[in-house]
Amino acid sequence: MVKIYSICLALGVVGLLVVILGGAFAENVGRPERDPGRRIGGVGRAVIGAMVGFGMAGLSAEFSISDLSWQTALLVAIAGAGAGAVWAWYASADSGSDAGPV
Repeated sequence: MVKIYSICLALGVVGLLVVILGGAFAENVGRPERDPGRRIGGVGRAVIGAMVGFGMAGLSAEFSISDLSWQTALLVAIAGAGAGAVWAWYASADSGSDAGPV
């Protein structure tokens, strides 16, 4: 399961970088319609947040000193995915842009 958590975390971080750097680039060249954060919408940003949350929570649970079973670590990872998705959804709603919840 560690490999799955690692892959999800890596893909989520890459997606996060694409959204942040792509948005900055689109704003600097004066073409806001090219902003990846607006193009993928609130659901896409929630998916990226869920991937980061799943990977981080899963890896944290797997390598905790409590010696959790893989089933418990998976439940912690699922809770982390939910928290990451809710946080990304909430953060995009507060940004004041047109990229809020759909």
